[in-house]
Amino acid sequence: MTKRRRSSSNRPPQPVSTDDARWADLRRLTAARIGLKRTGASLATGPLLEFQLAHARARDAVHEPFDAARLAADFAADIGTELAKLAAPVLTVASAAPDRQRYLMRPDLGRQLAPGAEAMLAQHAGCHDIVFVVPDGLSARAVSAHARPVLARTLPVLRGEGWRIGPLVIVCQGRVAVGDAIATALGAGCVVVLIGERPGLSAPDSMGAYLTWRPRPQTTDADRNCISNIRPEGIGYADAAFKLAHLLRTMRVRGLSGVTLKDDSARLSLGGS
Repeated sequence: MTKRRRSSSNRPPQPVSTDDARWADLRRLTAARIGLKRTGASLATGPLLEFQLAHARARDAVHEPFDAARLAADFAADIGTELAKLAAPVLTVASAAPDRQRYLMRPDLGRQLAPGAEAMLAQHAGCHDIVFVVPDGLSARAVSAHARPVLARTLPVLRGEGWRIGPLVIVCQGRVAVGDAIATALGAGCVVVLIGERPGLSAPDSMGAYLTWRPRPQTTDADRNCISNIRPEGIGYADAAFKLAHLLRTMRVRGLSGVTLKDDSARLSLGGS
């Protein structure tokens, strides 16, 4: 007489190991891939498929077209409402990179303005304390989603403090250093570049803010301050605006930016002294 095999549905639940429970607790605190399950020497199927999907989304973000005209129209519609009656035009220029392929292959072209752009910007030159520049960078979706909410919270604060704000400049195929050339052409003393950061496996839409005091052709990355990972799941819009305004105030008082200027806004936001 053969014994009947017990149905899988009647099997008692397998207890979760203490090690798995510890990893589960840690995963609630981070979007990083930690303690991934394995089958033998390889990743389990679930984590592997999730990794491949995240990688595909990152690649798509890098190559996603930048609708600069749509973003400019959205900014123009916001002027007078969300952006605190910003009395300046919205300008659109291009870098020296003629297409996405050469932009990715030639980073230097993304740091330069296209022929004729500098002359166009010079028509709007003036005594501007600050200019905001919005290039697509490596994630057009990042600036399309996050630049407006950050500016909507930052510009009213700066205007209330008497900052003379120059035109808002959108750049196609631009990198961070293109902001130096734009600030020089507009005669601005400070530039803030809101740019799409390199997509990662946990965020294809992260935006960075790069702040430079007295930008010039010889400016290096060591002369800039950066607020990274601006997005609802990272540094939220209100916190990013707070950090921006605080750093800009400090730059104006001390007359510098970069590695010699530390961001202590976290201490201030926690009520430290």
